[in-house]
Amino acid sequence: MNVFRSLKYRNFKLFFYGQSISLIGTWMQKTAVSWLVYRLTGSALLLGLVSFASLIPSLILSPYAGSVVDRHNRYKILVITQVVSMLQAGALAFLILFKVYNIPAIIGLSLLQGIINAFDITTRQAMMSEMVDNKEDLPNAIALNSTMTNIARIAGPAIAGIILSTFGEDACFFGNFISYIPVLTCLFMMKLNITVKPRAQKSIWLELQDGFKYVSGDRDLSSLIIMLTVSSLFVIPFNTLMPIFAKDIFSGDAKTFSWFESAAGLGSVISAVYLATLKTHKTLIKVMTIASFIFGISVLLLGYAAKLPVALLFMTMTGVGMMAQTSTINTFIQTHAVPAMRARAISYYVMAYQGMIPVGSLLIGWLANSLGPRGAVCVEGVIGVLSTGLFVLYKRRQNINIPTAGKGRLSWLNA
Repeated sequence: MNVFRSLKYRNFKLFFYGQSISLIGTWMQKTAVSWLVYRLTGSALLLGLVSFASLIPSLILSPYAGSVVDRHNRYKILVITQVVSMLQAGALAFLILFKVYNIPAIIGLSLLQGIINAFDITTRQAMMSEMVDNKEDLPNAIALNSTMTNIARIAGPAIAGIILSTFGEDACFFGNFISYIPVLTCLFMMKLNITVKPRAQKSIWLELQDGFKYVSGDRDLSSLIIMLTVSSLFVIPFNTLMPIFAKDIFSGDAKTFSWFESAAGLGSVISAVYLATLKTHKTLIKVMTIASFIFGISVLLLGYAAKLPVALLFMTMTGVGMMAQTSTINTFIQTHAVPAMRARAISYYVMAYQGMIPVGSLLIGWLANSLGPRGAVCVEGVIGVLSTGLFVLYKRRQNINIPTAGKGRLSWLNA
């Protein structure tokens, strides 16, 4: 099928299969950590703090990681990050097995995983072009990678919900530990011809400056990264409060929480499959803008939802919008950045996406304590809609993607 065309490349196929299993384990652990912390503390603020610890390193380290990845062998860096991630997962599993319910230790291990991810995510994204021989298939590979990630987002929480209620949190953590075996096996089977280009003796600091100048000097790249930054800071962190929605608002349990995560994952898969069918990357900005509107409106309506099925429906729509927004920005950067700057450009995507979410998680935790969880989610939805409107106005002023005011739909120039 055309939608799976990038799987014809052996290296990408191995990467795809290995990561598919590993990411299910990652989502099992993520779900178990959130549920465990809220079960032990009942604190929305601590939920935000755990998310903050796991993602804040991306804000600080991603530009540095981009420069490191551009200077060294990406394959070797990826193997190292996966091995260290496996050790971190094992440490967390044994901690919970022996019932050492130490919140500072859980936060510390989450922080360690965040440091690893700052390098791992940048490396994986930068390696995509190395695993696909025909660069015309790169957008399809990125979309399939996103599909894989979001199928794991459905399966992981769903499996975690069953395991949590049957065996407990420690089984979820050991499941994640074991899931690294297939991904490492597949990595060792790959045959990549990655050559590290000799570089002038430039310091990392100068290369960081070059990366910033390149990204900030390109209006398309910089405007999309700013859009993603706003979304990651003020909109995407809404899902930090989903354990509260599941347990307190809808009087549910761990399975109910897993339904929320799986609903968002289902929406993301629907969106990712659509993106994988696109035959051109010329309409990425149009797709991103429409997706951002869908995302903001869905978050707003989720905050108002009175019934669980209605809330799950809007949660699914948030997955559709968020996935299309983040994936199209990622694809645009990878297809438009010059090869010498690709890893550094991607590092700013990672910083805007992964790095801003922890700050937003703290903000929404504080906001939920002041306005309640429903009020906080509604505020984030409003910000999502307003920020998208401002992005459209910015593009209109540049005569790019001009919405026609008097019509019932948007008409766009290709961009």
